[in-house]
Amino acid sequence: MKKSVVLILAIFLSINQCFAWSWWWDKKDNKSSAKDTKNIEVDTEGKGYVGTLPDVSKSFSTSEPQTSKPAFENAKDFNSANEIKPVPRDNPAFVNIILKPDKLSPYLNDINNLLPQLENILTCIEEKYDVQKFNAKVYFFNKTVEYLQKKYSGMPESNYTSFKKIQTLSTHAQSVATLRAEAEKYKPYLAYAGAGYLYNENVINQQLDYLKTEIEDTIVVIKETE
Repeated sequence: MKKSVVLILAIFLSINQCFAWSWWWDKKDNKSSAKDTKNIEVDTEGKGYVGTLPDVSKSFSTSEPQTSKPAFENAKDFNSANEIKPVPRDNPAFVNIILKPDKLSPYLNDINNLLPQLENILTCIEEKYDVQKFNAKVYFFNKTVEYLQKKYSGMPESNYTSFKKIQTLSTHAQSVATLRAEAEKYKPYLAYAGAGYLYNENVINQQLDYLKTEIEDTIVVIKETE
């Protein structure tokens, strides 16, 4: 019985010694680890992260630079006559806008402005307008011609065929306008025999036909003047 008690006591003491030794060794390791950690913190202070980073390059594939191609092909033989399109000279839009034809001279502008007036007189004759309307159109035309006579007096333009044609027409138009005005005024008092024959309606219509032909000729001359 004594031996048994002694044996148990011996076993108990050996176990306590093992626990004590283990506790002392663990405490020593903890102090060493704390000391090493402190040294690492001192050495790496201000140096950023010094640990090991994971390798992420495997997750990405590098892209190779690609060579871009032009959206159009290079023009070949740019200076070659075969590659240049001809100028569209028959296109009025190109001639009037791109080429911009030379401006007309003042004289051509002046006589071209007479065209609408002459066309108005033609309309009066063809539509058989009354005397007042016809004479008003002729009066306006004659006043314009008088202005041109003063403007180009003594100048080369006064010798142009178109200018002489305009003057002759103005004189003829005025004589017909006067004849119609007199016929309108005196025909109630005159017989159509003798001097009254001049105011006969047939005579007046014949004079209007002559005037119409002369106006048409003058319009052609004006349009052909360069």
